[in-house]
Amino acid sequence: MKRFVRSWAAVAVAGLTLTGCGFGGDGQSEDGSSLSFLVPSYSDGTKALWEGIIADFEAAHPDVNVELEIQSWDNINDVVRTKIQSNAAPDILNIDAFSGFAADDLLYPAGDVVSANTVADFQQSFADNASIDGTMYGLPLIASARTMFYNTELFERAGVAAPPKTWDQLHDAAKKVAGLGDGVYGYGMPLGSEEAQAETSIWTFGNGGSWTNGSTITVNTPANLEAVTFMKRMIDDKATQPDPGASDRTPMLDVFIQGKIGMVVALPPTVGQIAEKNPSLKYASAPIPTKDGQPMTLGVADHLMAFKNEGDKKEALKTFLDYVFSAPVYTKFVDTEGFLPTTRTGAAALGGKTEIASFLEVLPNARFYPSTNPQWAATQGAMQSLMGQIGQGKAPRAVLDEIQAKANG
Repeated sequence: MKRFVRSWAAVAVAGLTLTGCGFGGDGQSEDGSSLSFLVPSYSDGTKALWEGIIADFEAAHPDVNVELEIQSWDNINDVVRTKIQSNAAPDILNIDAFSGFAADDLLYPAGDVVSANTVADFQQSFADNASIDGTMYGLPLIASARTMFYNTELFERAGVAAPPKTWDQLHDAAKKVAGLGDGVYGYGMPLGSEEAQAETSIWTFGNGGSWTNGSTITVNTPANLEAVTFMKRMIDDKATQPDPGASDRTPMLDVFIQGKIGMVVALPPTVGQIAEKNPSLKYASAPIPTKDGQPMTLGVADHLMAFKNEGDKKEALKTFLDYVFSAPVYTKFVDTEGFLPTTRTGAAALGGKTEIASFLEVLPNARFYPSTNPQWAATQGAMQSLMGQIGQGKAPRAVLDEIQAKANG
């Protein structure tokens, strides 16, 4: 896994002047038989996995051609933005945020491009999270909750008896682990552009904070400020790796897998990564520490979405998307990538897997990004570019105020 659904931002920021429905280019066919499909790379196997799904689909449906384009999470933001500004949006996009596109009337409602049976199979919480004013625009593809992974060997050497439940316990444990020296860090805090919004949300949600009040984006609230101030304390006290603003989650998790970080917040695919890269690593997982120890996890869902491009492609879209979400195809995709299913049939098929049991356990306490708020994309982008500054001496209040200003437009 390269990363989870998370770092897409600023593609649908306010102020982009886009042609309404009826755009599409980039050399793609304007009839309904050719579909362009842009996806991110979740893992080293993502490309081959989609290629296999598409090959099987085209063998069963020779009248529909699916043209796959795969981008890294570092590049896909710019790729999507450029395509849309050039009136060359993909027919189908796999990413997290969709509300800005829906607000500009660029997306088909889900009911136009998948069958009623497919819509009914989505678990209700994910369907609600993919809807705006009662209309579903995103098709929830994969989901994840997060837990704290900790190195039990480093804990034992540092004299940490149990995984921390509160922020103060986390600070003390991280300091003890960091005190081991030899390039070992206490807590991994990735505030680079890949997923700064995720790491920050883990802390603010863990303090009862929120990014919205009704339909209004609220960044610089007292609860959020208290959380970010504690993050800065962790950095200043050398309880984290140096310069978290230069750390992305994917390479940071590799350092944890190498045995050099005591604690990280990680995802279901991390289990498979450890088994592949360092099966001898001694680790366990526990709920994410919060200010007062109350359970909380960050839930994230990535979506497929279909753009209203030129040509009548609704039938081809429905044929392909129904195929993707059919139980055997969808379950294999989610299981291979190591995420949590968003469909009822997928949950039933994978519910017995021990590797994801701890994540399914914390999912009821999940908090989600306000992804249906049209201003969230700009807010997320500002967090990704600015939050790391707290590790470079900038005051938390100043950082949150600047993010708030960008969210307000």
